[in-house]
Amino acid sequence: MCEGVRAAGDAAAAADVDVITSSGRRRIPAHSTVLASASPVLESILQRRLKKERDAAAGGGKVRRAVVRIRGVTDDAAAAFVRLLYAGSSGDEEEIDEKSAAQMLVLAHAYRVPWLKRRCEGAIGSRLTAESVVDTMQLAALCDAPQLHLRCTRLLAKEFKAVEKTEAWRFLQENDPWLELDILQRLHDADLRRRKWRRKRAEQGVYVELSEAMDCLSHICTEGCTEVGPVGRAPAAAPCPAYATACRGLQLLIRHFSRCHRTSCPRCQRMWQLLRLHAALCDLPDGHCNTPLCMQFRRKEEEKAAAKAKAKAGDDDDKWGLLVKKVRVARAMSSLGKRRQMSCSQC
Repeated sequence: MCEGVRAAGDAAAAADVDVITSSGRRRIPAHSTVLASASPVLESILQRRLKKERDAAAGGGKVRRAVVRIRGVTDDAAAAFVRLLYAGSSGDEEEIDEKSAAQMLVLAHAYRVPWLKRRCEGAIGSRLTAESVVDTMQLAALCDAPQLHLRCTRLLAKEFKAVEKTEAWRFLQENDPWLELDILQRLHDADLRRRKWRRKRAEQGVYVELSEAMDCLSHICTEGCTEVGPVGRAPAAAPCPAYATACRGLQLLIRHFSRCHRTSCPRCQRMWQLLRLHAALCDLPDGHCNTPLCMQFRRKEEEKAAAKAKAKAGDDDDKWGLLVKKVRVARAMSSLGKRRQMSCSQC
């Protein structure tokens, strides 16, 4: 124990800087090399202070330690800040106290210590509540803490009804309406992005279903399935792997299409659209595709393409071309995913 006390005394004697807190009641001995290597702001301050002390000593004055004042925080927060600077980013990660986490974030931002700033953001973000999220968002904006600001925005979007009932939100409405407007605008934009993402995901699901329907249609017209088979061949005895999802419904639609004689039938119109889509996606040479009306639709599309080159196409043709393009992309992605699954299963 005596050796530990002696070592601590030697370290304090070797220190050339005193860190003084706001109250002035606490003086923390430190080493200028450690502080300067941890913070560029402290490095600039220490260069001026040490130069001033050296000039004073050269003029015959009394040699004193340089002084660095850390203002605006409590004594415990200042001491913890110096202790963390000594530990460094590669040292043991010390848990940041909940009471001093906000002050540590301010110090890390003011003295430009990025690793400590990230650690404080994580410590504050892990303790976010509906009561503290408004004040924390203001702190994140002042300290330029994007990760903490993002966490606050997510919590606001998730628990906005609870946040509206807090005293901090009412104070914000009365004293800072511009910040309130900014928060509401951010929440509105996030909601729009979420709706757009859901709409795109639903559209992508439709394209994938159409791609599966094209595969099932080719399978039915080439190999046959349990209820419908190619021309001149009986249906297959065993169902295909996609029978429960798409193949059975498509077979029922084909059977209805072959028997229906109504002029305006929505199910028949759906089948016409599927046949047309197959013709637009089919890459087999003429006469080699067993799907009905494939060659007729392809010739019709070629005539439309020739007419489109001479005159500007209408909106319907543009929409149809976009649909064909989307389904082709979904089909390619689906086949790529199947290949990866097969390669993984073989491994």
